[in-house]
Amino acid sequence: MSMRNRVVAAAAALACVPAVASSALISGEFNGVTWTAANTIVGLGSSATALGGGDPIYGPIRPQHNGVVSIISTYAGVGSFICTGSLLSDRRSVVTAGHCVTDGDDLRRPDQTTVFFYGGDNPDAVLHANADATAVAVTDYFVNPDYTGEVIDQNDVAVLRLAEFAPGYATAYDIYDGGDLTGQGFNVAGVGRRSDTGGEVGHNLGSGILRQGDNAYAFRLGDDDFGGFWDGFFGTADVTFSYLSDFDSGLALNDTSCRVAAAFGLGGAKYCGLGVGGLEVGTAPGDSGGPQFIDGRIASISSYGLSFGSAFGDVDDVLNSTFGEFNGLVPLFLHADFIRSAMVPEPSAWALMIGGFGLAGAGLRRRRGRAGAIP
Repeated sequence: MSMRNRVVAAAAALACVPAVASSALISGEFNGVTWTAANTIVGLGSSATALGGGDPIYGPIRPQHNGVVSIISTYAGVGSFICTGSLLSDRRSVVTAGHCVTDGDDLRRPDQTTVFFYGGDNPDAVLHANADATAVAVTDYFVNPDYTGEVIDQNDVAVLRLAEFAPGYATAYDIYDGGDLTGQGFNVAGVGRRSDTGGEVGHNLGSGILRQGDNAYAFRLGDDDFGGFWDGFFGTADVTFSYLSDFDSGLALNDTSCRVAAAFGLGGAKYCGLGVGGLEVGTAPGDSGGPQFIDGRIASISSYGLSFGSAFGDVDDVLNSTFGEFNGLVPLFLHADFIRSAMVPEPSAWALMIGGFGLAGAGLRRRRGRAGAIP
């Protein structure tokens, strides 16, 4: 029996978890395969607060993570939603997931979005509810024009323009654009839901507290090894450069990438035994848009969660950030030009554009940079 006919897939956009709890589920079927999607840093152990018995190894590292922010967007009649983002090198822009601020069309627009920076000493601070946090309003949105709004889409990326420069304590990050990420390790951070138990249970605690950990890129859906199998599997969006990391317990039973690869007659070091040990984490709702760092630069951002069920290692057949699930990641080398075009140019760059092209040329450039943006 082919894998296409045996796999039951469940995918979820991880960010947009409402500050006021709610959940929306959608499901579909493709070539006999049923999938479920939902708007819904879990570690090997507890990522709870210190008072809750959490392991401090998952706490943010200062000042390394001072530029990872909480994003709160409010929609009239719907409520407030939380995502994660990262400060870019111009100190006026934050990169996050596209689905944090749009459904892929012009119908869903935040009425208000605020970014919260925190660089204090309390590892358990709720960023959007802490008196020592710095709140900065978002004044503009630049969404990748190729983003479809589908759960699994390699173009799920957006840049938010801040009303003012980020506070001085905030760390700004460059983009890692070193090419293929397969097999590379990374550090990931986010303000999403946590767990008082770890990967055996998955996310069962609230969001808003920054957590971090490590993992590695297992493979990308467009790897030549798969012969184009994943094209069209989840929908119509392009998934060629959608990367996956799996959440390993250390047991072969939950080595999900290895088990998926085996279904294709693949295996070996490329797909199996990719766990990173005690600081391994999986992402959870609210971590969407959060960074994966390589050498201090942003290599990708969190986009979705994916489970193929217990037959492929998920401990409980539920998409809830447990062992045996995948994290879907959007690589920024793919979007470096788009991101940089949305950032605030250096003053010298503005002078060069105006001098070389005239004011009309400068205006035209800005209009192109806003293509696909939400007014």
